[in-house]
Amino acid sequence: MELDREYRPEAVERRWSRAWAEAGIFRADPDSGKSPFCMVIPPPNITGKLHIGHVLVYTLHDIVARWRRMQGMDVLWLPGTDHAGIATQMVVERELVKEGTTRHELGREAFERRVWEWKEEYGGKITTALRELGSSVDWSRERFTLDAGLSAAVRSVFVRLYREGLIYRGRYIVNWCPRCQTAISDLETAHALVKGKLYTIRYPGEDGAEGVRVATTRPETLLGDTGVAVHPDDKRYRGLHGKTVMVPLTGRAVPVRPDAFVDPEFGTGAVKLTPAHDPNDFEAGKRLGLPQLVVIDPRGRMTEAAGEYAGLDRMEARERVVADLEKLGLLCGVQDHEHAVGHCQRCNTMIEPLVSTQWFVKIKPLAEPAIEAVESGRTCFVPESWAKTYFEWMRNIHDWCISRQLWWGHRIPAWYCDSCQNVIVAEESPTACENCSGQLRQDDDVLDTWFSSALWPFSTLGWPDETTDLKHYYPTGLLITGHDIIFFWVARMMMMGLKFRNEVPFGRVYIHGLVRDSKGQKMSKSKGNTVDPAEVHGRYGTDAVRFTMAILAAPGNDIPLAPKRMEGYRAFANKLWNASRFVLMNLGENRDTTFRDQDLDLVDRWILSRTTATVRAVERALGELRFDRAADALYHFVWGQFCDWYIELVKPDLMAGKDDPGAERPRVARAVLQSVLGSLLRLLHPFMPFVTEELWHKLPSTDGYLAVAEWPAGDGLSDAGAERDVALLQEVCVRIRNLRAESNIDAGARIEVRLQVADARTAEMFRQQAARVRSLVRASSVSLVDAVDEGLIAARGIAGEVHITIPLEGVLDFDAERARLKKELEKVEKEIAARSKKLRNESFVSRAPAEVVAKERRLHEEFVERKVRLEENVGRLGDASG
Repeated sequence: MELDREYRPEAVERRWSRAWAEAGIFRADPDSGKSPFCMVIPPPNITGKLHIGHVLVYTLHDIVARWRRMQGMDVLWLPGTDHAGIATQMVVERELVKEGTTRHELGREAFERRVWEWKEEYGGKITTALRELGSSVDWSRERFTLDAGLSAAVRSVFVRLYREGLIYRGRYIVNWCPRCQTAISDLETAHALVKGKLYTIRYPGEDGAEGVRVATTRPETLLGDTGVAVHPDDKRYRGLHGKTVMVPLTGRAVPVRPDAFVDPEFGTGAVKLTPAHDPNDFEAGKRLGLPQLVVIDPRGRMTEAAGEYAGLDRMEARERVVADLEKLGLLCGVQDHEHAVGHCQRCNTMIEPLVSTQWFVKIKPLAEPAIEAVESGRTCFVPESWAKTYFEWMRNIHDWCISRQLWWGHRIPAWYCDSCQNVIVAEESPTACENCSGQLRQDDDVLDTWFSSALWPFSTLGWPDETTDLKHYYPTGLLITGHDIIFFWVARMMMMGLKFRNEVPFGRVYIHGLVRDSKGQKMSKSKGNTVDPAEVHGRYGTDAVRFTMAILAAPGNDIPLAPKRMEGYRAFANKLWNASRFVLMNLGENRDTTFRDQDLDLVDRWILSRTTATVRAVERALGELRFDRAADALYHFVWGQFCDWYIELVKPDLMAGKDDPGAERPRVARAVLQSVLGSLLRLLHPFMPFVTEELWHKLPSTDGYLAVAEWPAGDGLSDAGAERDVALLQEVCVRIRNLRAESNIDAGARIEVRLQVADARTAEMFRQQAARVRSLVRASSVSLVDAVDEGLIAARGIAGEVHITIPLEGVLDFDAERARLKKELEKVEKEIAARSKKLRNESFVSRAPAEVVAKERRLHEEFVERKVRLEENVGRLGDASG
């Protein structure tokens, strides 16, 4: 059972990833009789490899899945990937360009085949990365948002909503990407501040009067103006209500109309109206009955309706329009103006608002039950503050444009008869028009990717069929995701789950923060601060990366990812490995983990009590989704209590056992060691699955996979008295070690330790534990004394109610030490003087940053305290010279 001297993560990780998969231990079983616990994976796009944000979210999912599985639940963590309509089509089209062709040259069917081929070749990278991360998903139930089952679910939902009047087709203004050649939603539009210009333009009166001046950031759109609006209460323009003005460069007369949407404080207080190219103007145009004149086409070029500017790119047209306005004397002013401009989230092209015919979901009737479900607590957000964000969006929601002008995705199940203008929406593809038997053509558009993702919690379980999985695992228990897709995904899953299953899709939604660099900056390729998961897994080990993610995952807070943290948790994995190696070397083939309560020593009762407390703390933290607190409790228990203290405390017992193999005390110590190690491996497994599984199989008393072992019970031994006693024992040992260091006693020197304890019970405890104290502090003797010998030259200290004396005679060269201390005292006095002078300087105190001043005060206090200790030590040695 002996372990290698060094922990090699890469070999261990490959072995257990393969072993878990071959054993099928993560496969859910609805017939098991166990309570179900289900989570659906936030499906990663097939367009690339996992990024560090994926590592965070899937690590947190896996911690919960492994924990619940070990608790005896029937866990289904359902895996899958998303077809990512726009992103995937962009990737494949780029490949076609390299080959000298386009999707249009291939044709739709051939292009779709090409994308499926790409998906088969590259989509597997995602699942490979998930396996390497240790994700305990049920691969037998893997889904893809374009597989046959999910396609059937999408069609069923579309048809049902259409027949209920909740899906409709209409001509509305949408966000249009000239690069991707598709409509995109508001959520897919990233607004960025752009340094532009604000142009003031005069629209002459039709009768030759002054007319009105308007301010605009997009002068090229005046070619599509069909009106001018002013605020009804703006006294400046009351005389113009109902009058007409001339749109410059067009010869077109348009009305001046009052409308409350106008901000009198912006620009001139008069607004040009271009209903076909601005969402606010579109709504105002509908209210005012203005025509829609399209002057920019889907590729961002000016249409024939733009007259002499037809064919120009929109930016070229802007320059020409401004120049022509200036020639006519109608350009009244140009000033710098920074404003937010929408860009396509995928390709960063500037959005063009366009009027087009699209499919929409009437969203308000779906949103109302989803709002109520969170208000009533049927679904809870963690942290709760994110519910406010959810409510704000849901209560101000607009109808959802669900059609996309793409070829990759779920094609809209609508067919048109050009003979009789009939529209057929159906789950099964019709062969001919039901009215006139005429030929049909299917809608060319596909559905927004998020439409299929909205069905994910129930479509992946077999809906619309009433499958066993659907009945057993829906609703799911937990969703873990980022705040950036609360609107994209969480809200839409809520709406669809309630609509089609009459139940919320998940009980809790945990919102994690973003992974940032060590300085708190958002990661981006342009900044060069991105982190490659494969690289850090290889450098630090997957367990260390996972543990880093967990311990930094305070709910809602962003995660500053620093290499030092991962290095620290790599050291933690090595610490666990080396401690386990020591234990296994002392256990041999011993399978005896039994011990009676009366046979336990104080330190045994302490570590067993701390184990029980840790089980409870981890369970409580995981139940509250405080991954950070659970990881922190485990870290301090494993490193600070088991490795650094308990193992060291029982080393004398283990050594005695080598001389007397039949002795009872060593046997009990070995049994407790093995029991506690087994418990901590189980506790730590959800966080660090690979190293713990490897160590579990080395323990002589274990059988089967740790991944499905029983979670430690929280009803074990609890002994507050033992915890108090050992805490005092630890405090005394730490104080003795500090006294050794402060007195400059050679690390290898054996010291005499005298303890004065007033309380009889505590004194007896120290008598019984004297051998352990002696071992821990490298003492030649540890004795209990009734009184402190004040005349003795010694290092002295207090820990709790225990007075500590370390005689210095024979372990210290008094003359050399006195000289060293005086030299150090001189340095400390100089530091105190320098900081005192700085802190007396009013200019420094008033002008320096508060944190700098606070640091100086803290250092001053530390040096003063150090001076006191040095003077005490010099004084003791001064007595020795006499």
